[in-house]
Amino acid sequence: MTRTSHLLGLAISLALAATTTTGCGPFGTEQDGPVELSVRASVTDRSAMDAVVAEFHRLNPDTHVTVDYSDTGDLQQKLPGRLRAGDGPDVFTVWPGNGNPASVTALEHDDLLENLSLRRFNRTMPIGVKPVTDVNGSTFAVPVTFSGIGTVFSTEALEAIGGAPPRTWTELLTLCDKARDHGKVLLALGNATPWVTQLITYALVATTVYADEPDFDTDMELGKETFANSGWRTALRKYMEMDGRGCFNADPLDTTYEETLDQVATGRAVGVVQVASVLSELRAAAPGLTLRMTALPATDDPDDTRMPGAVSAAYGLNPDTRHRKEAFAFIDFLGSARGQNLYNRSGATLPAIPNPSFTVDSAIREVAERQKAGTTVPFMDQRWPNSAVQQTHFAQVKALFSGITDIGGALSALDKAYRERP
Repeated sequence: MTRTSHLLGLAISLALAATTTTGCGPFGTEQDGPVELSVRASVTDRSAMDAVVAEFHRLNPDTHVTVDYSDTGDLQQKLPGRLRAGDGPDVFTVWPGNGNPASVTALEHDDLLENLSLRRFNRTMPIGVKPVTDVNGSTFAVPVTFSGIGTVFSTEALEAIGGAPPRTWTELLTLCDKARDHGKVLLALGNATPWVTQLITYALVATTVYADEPDFDTDMELGKETFANSGWRTALRKYMEMDGRGCFNADPLDTTYEETLDQVATGRAVGVVQVASVLSELRAAAPGLTLRMTALPATDDPDDTRMPGAVSAAYGLNPDTRHRKEAFAFIDFLGSARGQNLYNRSGATLPAIPNPSFTVDSAIREVAERQKAGTTVPFMDQRWPNSAVQQTHFAQVKALFSGITDIGGALSALDKAYRERP
């Protein structure tokens, strides 16, 4: 399907929406029972999406939404192929910007996303969001959450070891020692799940790179910077230093994402470095847990500290869906204040399209404060030129933990992947 047919399809769908009635199929044909709309989303967004679907069902009883929740890696690897084969869901998770096979830029390049430029949510979407939802001036995704990457602490576990959220690098390493002295690990790390490998690097790079070089991404694009000659080297060194200091659980390469949540929920780990949406999963696993998300420090000056913060969850529409009217209605609900508030209230994140009726979850107050203060930086992969960089990052972190490469080798591999333009 070409971009021209996307726009033509959009015009047809708007015309149909004006002439068809609920419970009727295309061109007024009667349908037998509710329309079955398929959605595919990340397992980390289960609680948030469940809340949205329940309300959508209440408002649209003639549409039944079925959500297939999948691991992030599985989505990124399999979704594009299913869409190309004509077997894709009606609405699905897409990653903002570029950087992996299921990102907005990559999917739009293969004509696998419907053009959403004329939807109502586009009128109120912040201009700062558009670089990661738009391609060539047109919008191809509805952004839903603004999320951070940081340390999610159990306040009960922190109190049990007599600690407090660290504000400096030295305080962080001291807290690792204190947790170990109390029979716990400070941070659960599940590097057996590929996408988890990137999170601590990102949390550190936000400070080691962007505090001094806010235009680093532009300089990379212009060939003025490299991974090897930047604060990325410092971040990977600190990542390995944390491992050597005993900040993590034993055998991170044999520990999964789900197992890290269990370690925090049961008090064996004090916290975990994750995206903010993990708060909902932890609350479901341990309803009595009090949680707090903070930036991961990388220097001994708190004023240096930055946090990765950007549009996290976003959704696209399959241009070949057989249920265009219902799929557009679901996309519109995701972009509405009601949909955004439900999604983010349940998922402990912030609306990507801000509205005054949203109440910030106390656990992510620091994320909101940093968003307002401008001390967040985009998720690193959103500005990378191809999906190979992220996949290389996953592989190189695993190689570092298994001892089969060193930091220089890992950075060289990242630079090589970055230069391989699509």
